[in-house]
Amino acid sequence: MANEIKKYHVLVYGSPTGYQTNRAQIALYGSNGKTVGYIRFNDPDMRFENDSDSGGRIKMHLPSAMFSSVFDMLRNEKPVYIYFAQGRGFLSTSAEPVGEGE
Repeated sequence: MANEIKKYHVLVYGSPTGYQTNRAQIALYGSNGKTVGYIRFNDPDMRFENDSDSGGRIKMHLPSAMFSSVFDMLRNEKPVYIYFAQGRGFLSTSAEPVGEGE
């Protein structure tokens, strides 16, 4: 089941090793204010964990190079959903008309 994202919180980790194998994290919150997922970003030399869904909280792992694109999607698109299928996390928009603009 897809969860619509209503709010998000961004963390960027310093130091050469980041924090818990991650360079940055975006926490995602649903309509009830509860955490529905985390998108974690890793540099190329960091260990990537598998995506997972545990207790209704999806953990999705992406390369750090995708941080700007994901952040841009969260800031500019509506609605945005997160869901888990076939062993992977997915972040998506709904079907939108071509040329809709901002």
